[in-house]
Amino acid sequence: MTRFDALPGYYKFIFLYLEPLSEIGPFIMSVKSGPAWFYNELVPPTGPPPVYLDPRTEIAIWQLTICYILLFLIATLGFRAIRDTLPDNPAGQERLVGIILFSLAIADITHMFLTFRSLPPDIKYQPHLWNTTTHGNLTFVGTLHVSRLAWFSGVGRKRYYFGQPSATAKLK
Repeated sequence: MTRFDALPGYYKFIFLYLEPLSEIGPFIMSVKSGPAWFYNELVPPTGPPPVYLDPRTEIAIWQLTICYILLFLIATLGFRAIRDTLPDNPAGQERLVGIILFSLAIADITHMFLTFRSLPPDIKYQPHLWNTTTHGNLTFVGTLHVSRLAWFSGVGRKRYYFGQPSATAKLK
């Protein structure tokens, strides 16, 4: 197996396996159960999914599920391409993985903020009333974000690029 120094142990599990698995789910369920199912899951439902979605809403739901596929592909194919292309270059691996994780960290913040802001007031501060999708959008994304911050901080891993003295600093 090719070494992947930039994503060891926990980080490999969460970013290479668990996160992509969570990202393919909305697409699979939308194909299986229809976009009305996913639409109904965006906010904890009060009843069955609507029978009919207007065309704008249906297109928006499909576009959202396509964004999840894009995240799945970046994590699944992108990280593996970095690992396989740079097996003996941990600094290069880390720099490329870091670009992706930094971008995802920014998306995490906006995703959690806008999701929480948009929750109905009667359930916003009552996580026990949230459904799986709401917990995925807030609880799970929060866990991913903390994991990204820990990765950048070097918790549980050796750093090869981020947090290292720059090449110009070494010349002084």
